[in-house]
Amino acid sequence: MFKVSIITLSDKGYEGKREDVTGKTLVEFFNNTNLYEVVSYKLIKDDKDMLKDEIIKICDNNIADLIITNGGTGFSKRDITPEATKEVIEREIPGISEYMRMESSKITKRAILSRGVSGIRNNSIIINLPGSPKGAIENLNFVIDILPHGIEILSGQATECATKIQK
Repeated sequence: MFKVSIITLSDKGYEGKREDVTGKTLVEFFNNTNLYEVVSYKLIKDDKDMLKDEIIKICDNNIADLIITNGGTGFSKRDITPEATKEVIEREIPGISEYMRMESSKITKRAILSRGVSGIRNNSIIINLPGSPKGAIENLNFVIDILPHGIEILSGQATECATKIQK
């Protein structure tokens, strides 16, 4: 089982003025798989330092193999998720975010406005998803099947099949 941490960024959710539907939807999504276990879920305000601290804590303490953020990837002045993520990752994984935007743009052209990024810190993959439940699940579905391979390679536990492909 791969360990997943979910972080929702929402000022209104953090203040108790709005329910975090997207975060709960993502928890349910992962709990309905046989490959992933949600080991942490946190709702924070749109604050760069709070997000950076949370990602660093999860990665540097090997709490999760995969960190999924949702929210904060748009054009609002408070949307800081990509900037915070870029400040803490060690390496970017542009293909994940590019592919999600490309596939999502087939559903809505507004997808190209997403600024989400993906990257690696220590042995964790971090992926920024949109804040809407529909957008988050759609984007996750585009890449969910390839993530186990990436996690295995990152952790040094690549499957026999993956090892053969790399040779």
